[in-house]
Amino acid sequence: MEPQQARSRESLGKLLRAAVQVLGHHGVAGTTIPRVAALAGLTPGAVYRRFRNKDVLLETAILRILEDQDEHLRLSLTMETAAEIPLPALAEQFISRLVLSYRRNAGFLRAVRQFLQEKAGTSFWKKGTKLEMKTFEYVVDMLVASGAEIKHADPRAATALGLVMVIGTLWEVIVSPGDAKLWKGLLPTDDQALGRELTRAFLAYLGVERKAM
Repeated sequence: MEPQQARSRESLGKLLRAAVQVLGHHGVAGTTIPRVAALAGLTPGAVYRRFRNKDVLLETAILRILEDQDEHLRLSLTMETAAEIPLPALAEQFISRLVLSYRRNAGFLRAVRQFLQEKAGTSFWKKGTKLEMKTFEYVVDMLVASGAEIKHADPRAATALGLVMVIGTLWEVIVSPGDAKLWKGLLPTDDQALGRELTRAFLAYLGVERKAM
């Protein structure tokens, strides 16, 4: 039974990865069982034997991504490690990676946001938003652990709001920019510059002094 179970897990993992990839490239409407099955090297019938419809497949794939994201973050950077890194360095590193991640996964992020909104109030929506907040709160606490020099009277609340401002900017500039021509001449010209300016704004709001970048 063990080899069979291993093959089953491998097949499921391949299927969920294919669903994520198709969702990122084609959006919610363009994600179909035949398209996902083809990318995973399976037949549509094999997919339907696991998931009764597309929505259940997407729910499973999205929750898996959110769970993996949270687990990876906690394993890659513990609170103890964060506390040993100066906040300016940690913020610059985290925000730069965030910019790259949003650029690389913009289509997937748009599709997930749309799917979550369409499922508002459902069990899936509650699980998804709870996982998102769990990861967000960990990032906030990680930055606070690093930020002994934060001057704000309420470091945790200020860090959370500063992070929301960073994420909101990335949504407006990268994920859902609308007509890019409207931003011409008003925003940093590349992602590296964008990361630097977002870090500058984040640290300034917290009252943290840093060396010029």
